[in-house]
Amino acid sequence: MFITLFDIITSGILIGVIVSAPMGPVGLLCIQRSLNKGQWHGFFSGVGAALSDLLYAGMTALGMGFMIDYVKNHEVTLLIVGSVMMLCFGIYIFRSNPMKNRKKTKETGNSFSTDIISSFFITLANPLIIFVYIILFARYNFIRPDEKWFSILTGLASIALGALLWWFILTFIAGKFRRFFKARGLWILNMAVGSVIIALSLWGLLLGLMETIKI
Repeated sequence: MFITLFDIITSGILIGVIVSAPMGPVGLLCIQRSLNKGQWHGFFSGVGAALSDLLYAGMTALGMGFMIDYVKNHEVTLLIVGSVMMLCFGIYIFRSNPMKNRKKTKETGNSFSTDIISSFFITLANPLIIFVYIILFARYNFIRPDEKWFSILTGLASIALGALLWWFILTFIAGKFRRFFKARGLWILNMAVGSVIIALSLWGLLLGLMETIKI
């Protein structure tokens, strides 16, 4: 089937939105940072997630069979390591003081690089996203390893554009509600987001340990 450049771009944007839209730990983190520090801190957290997703999308496009085998062979290890990373970060968010964060932001300026790096590694800890890409690539007849390099790069850029579009919209909306959150509300939000991330990480860690015992 002949695939036009327009098809690649539109499908890529759609895939980027679909992969980013589920409200997982990074989505909650982006909202939390938008309310605590402002929209751009939340957005750049989304940029970190988009970069990690783009890395996995590239791996999927260039070596689908290899990546499936690698994830299957190291699934337990990746699950445990990723869960531990999420657990540490969840505890950090749970214990963080929102008013101290706001004061620190005003004193030290915007630490967007920290926002990007932290969300990048949280997203990177979930290599199972590769299977989502495999399904979406097949569903939308998206780029394949035998495609020309220009088509592959265009497709990956389109995925990044879709992801960034989603994170901008989400953090823009969250940023607009920022003024309605007082200190206590932000504190409760921190504890809620931290609790969700801790719960998800403990569940992943439990599953990983159970699989290790079976092995």
